[in-house]
Amino acid sequence: MGSTLYFVIGPAGSGKSTVSTLIAERMHAAYLDKDSVATFFTEALLEAAGTDKHERDNNEYYQRVVMDLEYRTLLRLAGDNLRLGNPVVLDAPFVRYFPRDDFLEKAAEEHDWPRDVEIVVVHVTVEGSRVKNRVDARGYERDAWKLAHWDEFWATAQASECRWRGAHHILFDNSADGAAGNLESALAAFI
Repeated sequence: MGSTLYFVIGPAGSGKSTVSTLIAERMHAAYLDKDSVATFFTEALLEAAGTDKHERDNNEYYQRVVMDLEYRTLLRLAGDNLRLGNPVVLDAPFVRYFPRDDFLEKAAEEHDWPRDVEIVVVHVTVEGSRVKNRVDARGYERDAWKLAHWDEFWATAQASECRWRGAHHILFDNSADGAAGNLESALAAFI
């Protein structure tokens, strides 16, 4: 059996990073966070294009050009690690790609993932007011639009259903305090 690739997905402030790092520690996996992988080149590209380097959600250039580069880079790095036999945890929203049922198949082909890779998608959910409080508390400039247009952002985040084929899907409610213990139970079959 090959390595396992974990996609930890959910809206901003849902706790993806907390869940992702727990899985990575438990699995001794490569941890690839989209923000760590892409922020420096994303900000440089946005500034070079004459746009606000912190604006993502309401930035047409980011949405049209930069976002796909971020995700392709992340998926390529995952492939590099999978070919070495390393389990990988990806920490990113991936919301734009949810409607594409063949997303994983195409990503595997484009980025040369091993054929025997096992894919687990962990859907991190949390109650809306808690998400808003978390997003506000973290204080990222790139979240300014989300907070100023919360109802619009949250409606879009909640309306997105991940339709990816070829993976085990786990729904994890990260609303409760001490949710890490529940995560262990939810993942028991896959780790």
